[in-house]
Amino acid sequence: MSSLKDRLRTDLTASIKARDEVRSSTLRMVLTAITNAEVAGKEQRELTDDDIIGVLSTEAKKRREAAVAFEEGNRPEMAAKEAAEGEVIAGYLPEQLSATEIADLVTSAIAQTGAAGEGMRAMGKVMGVVSPQVKGRADGGAVAAEVRRQLG
Repeated sequence: MSSLKDRLRTDLTASIKARDEVRSSTLRMVLTAITNAEVAGKEQRELTDDDIIGVLSTEAKKRREAAVAFEEGNRPEMAAKEAAEGEVIAGYLPEQLSATEIADLVTSAIAQTGAAGEGMRAMGKVMGVVSPQVKGRADGGAVAAEVRRQLG
């Protein structure tokens, strides 16, 4: 079993004992998402820590988008709840990359693939190199925007 999943389960037990409602409900939701990912597909499998980070990234993105939607819908109490859940999930994700770090990775990927003169046609090539490097550490939309900026 992955160490990250063990840590999530241990933290869930601790948060239940501490009667921390937000943390315990968030960790339950995350563990359910991990279980769903494990049983998805043709056969059940054990997720690695990298796979679990992918699930956590997806859940964190859902929370960010929901918080924005609730803010726009004039529901500040729901937006605050989603933001709090997002903060709990963020505690289990690797340190996020800064904009300059993303730009540096994209620049080196463009040089590595030789995509400098190809323009936007090379976006897939560059994203293919950058995506594994930033998995769980940066939002894919921010990375894609940086690739477009540097290629365009």
